[in-house]
Amino acid sequence: MNKAGLLLLVCLFFSFNAFADFIHPMDFDGSEAQKNRVIKIVKARVKKDYCDSGLDMCQSTTLRMMEGENLTAFKNASQAKNRKIMDRVIKDYCNSGLDMCSYTNIFMMYQENLKASKSSLSW
Repeated sequence: MNKAGLLLLVCLFFSFNAFADFIHPMDFDGSEAQKNRVIKIVKARVKKDYCDSGLDMCQSTTLRMMEGENLTAFKNASQAKNRKIMDRVIKDYCNSGLDMCSYTNIFMMYQENLKASKSSLSW
């Protein structure tokens, strides 16, 4: 296998693993197992964003506040009705190089895209 092929496999492995523990909000069934997984995902994402990145805002108050916002966003996103828009938002923010895959971002962009889908340019 050449170096380019090996690099592609490594990239696919890491992108798959990063997304493997993601629960699509519209697939949420409300079970205790999924609730526990969502909490685990939210905590890990907030820790990554606020402790393990360049932000260096790793204070308990900030973490709990952002965990709460992400969990609320997940709950709201789980009630979404437009699967096509939600899937596109998840693709853009979770399956791309952006790495902005928090439930807060997902729900905010879902709302914005839903609103934009119902409007058009006018004079």
